[in-house]
Amino acid sequence: MNIHRIKAVAVKEFTDGFRDKRAVYTVLFSAIFGPLMIAFLLNQIAGQEKSANEIKIPVVGRQYAPVLMNWLEQQAGVEIVDGPADPEKAVSDRTVDFVLVVDKDFAKQFGDSRPAKVQLFGDSTRTTGRPALRRVKSLLQGFSGQIGGMRLAAHGVSPSISMAVRVEDMEVSSARQRAAMIFNVIPMFLLLAAFTGGMQIATDSTAGERERGSLEPLMLNPVPKWELVTGKWLAAVAGSLASMVLTLVITSNVLLRLPLEDLGIRFQMGTQEILLLLAAVGPMALLGPAMIIYLACFAKSYKEAQSYMGFMISFVTIPGVLSTFYPITDRPWMRPIPILGQYSLSLDVLGGHDVSALGVATAAASALVCVGILLRLASAKLSDEKVVFGR
Repeated sequence: MNIHRIKAVAVKEFTDGFRDKRAVYTVLFSAIFGPLMIAFLLNQIAGQEKSANEIKIPVVGRQYAPVLMNWLEQQAGVEIVDGPADPEKAVSDRTVDFVLVVDKDFAKQFGDSRPAKVQLFGDSTRTTGRPALRRVKSLLQGFSGQIGGMRLAAHGVSPSISMAVRVEDMEVSSARQRAAMIFNVIPMFLLLAAFTGGMQIATDSTAGERERGSLEPLMLNPVPKWELVTGKWLAAVAGSLASMVLTLVITSNVLLRLPLEDLGIRFQMGTQEILLLLAAVGPMALLGPAMIIYLACFAKSYKEAQSYMGFMISFVTIPGVLSTFYPITDRPWMRPIPILGQYSLSLDVLGGHDVSALGVATAAASALVCVGILLRLASAKLSDEKVVFGR
């Protein structure tokens, strides 16, 4: 193995790649897109939760339930306003998020100690109004429970007799673990950065050179094909690593400046967490370019190679989709599976769980084995004259 030849190829491909503005834009876009998307989503969620603390409740027939109206107005951040003439249409047209309608017989039913009827018109598909609607339901349930207890006490019956089971919520997860559930998109964006950061260099140095005809004289040199492939791979790895590190740094700085306290979560991203995340997801910066180089060997043009990339990147999103239906943390058997293992490890880091060195080493080793196989296959592919000379 000639290290100098591999280094020369890597430097040459890296320099040529970043002379092209597309490579620079690809790295910057992949590094900035994820943090900006996370910041936007969390700001929206925090804004919705905060708006639920101060709500206006549109009420139709408020004159029929003065006791309920007075109780609601005494609650913090609650204001009663007149509701629209047609509550159902107003909610359907999204003029208001919800409307509370009081039945005309509310006072009579309430005075007779019978369940008094109210209707709450809402649209559960509206994400923006869901927190406020949830709080209104909670307030009504609180009023019902309080009045029911007072009625039982008035008849000399302990309110606790109506409770067959008393449930006490005992939350065992930490604030960081609950935060990890919200931040589960961070590993996905890191994986995407690992794949897209070196994509431009990897595709241009293989399919692009084949299209331009510059691959032929390169392969005619008396140099082992695997050394040339390794040099091209290292150049792409540099782009992937740069994109991944930049994404992680920007993400951590953005999250530290968001109003996460409005969501009741705590975010911690120090040097230790950053290093652990890089150790967990870093092997993808090696595997991603290897996969791209191998797939690009089948393409006759740069444009054709780019069309393959969309199919490949779809695999990166699989863990994020899978995690919404199936728990992928605390699954040791996933560690040797590339992408899944890295995603699972990164979620453990964000959740504050103990990450074993054996788990990180197992996930990294499996990725490196795949890298070796892919580079060997790519070298064999570029040794084929039909690939080198066919355009």
